[in-house]
Parts: sequence; C-alpha cells; structure tokens
Amino acid sequence: DLDFCPVCNTSRWKDSNTSGKKVPKKVLLYFLIIPRLQRLYKSSHTAKEMIWHATGKCTEPGKMQRPVDGRAWKKFDTKYPDFAKEPRNVRLGLAADGFNPFGNLSQAYSMWPVILTTYNLPP
Repeated sequence: DLDFCPVCNTSRWKDSNTSGKKVPKKVLLYFLIIPRLQRLYKSSHTAKEMIWHATGKCTEPGKMQRPVDGRAWKKFDTKYPDFAKEPRNVRLGLAADGFNPFGNLSQAYSMWPVILTTYNLPP
C-alpha cells in the first residue's frame, strides 16, 4: 500500500490533475488458467488436438518427436494409470525463473515470472 517505491522513490501512480481514484502506472496482466483450458475444449478443432498424444502414432520409432515419446511421460503414465487412462486430462509444464530486479540480494524484492505450457497440444 505504498505510494512510492521504497528503492527509487518513484510514484506508483500516474500523474493526473483530477482528484479521485488513483490510477497505477503499471498493471500486471495475466490469464486465468481454468477459462483458458475450457476454451481449448470448446472448439472441435483444438479439442481434437488436445488428445493427439493418445491418438497419434510415432512416425519414426526410437526417436523422440513429441513429449509422449519420452521416458518421463511413460513413467508418469505407469505411476498414475488413472490419470493416463483419460486422454482429456491436461498435462502442464511449468517454468519459473526468479530474479532480484534491483541487484541488492540483502533486500526482499524479487520477481518470479511463471509460464505454463500445455503439453497436450501437438508441436
């Protein structure tokens, strides 16, 4: 709830001559995951592609052409057979990389961009 950045003392708000509600300079935009996944199954075209891992065949045996051909996918299927039985279950990959934007590691300021990738879709 600070009006100024504690590091550089810059205002968090856009300058405006009007009194009233403050408008932030920057807003973090993100997409909610559930509506995004639901949208993938609403289209008949993408719904078919979401189950390609269960219906597609490897064209070059012995080569990993897609995630379903890998050992990790097969091990997951063995460990969780109930999840693997239903081809509409969504497999997600998560990538995160944290960093300190001000370079001062003694401070608690950090950012963690997070990206989710749907492995169900074909490459």
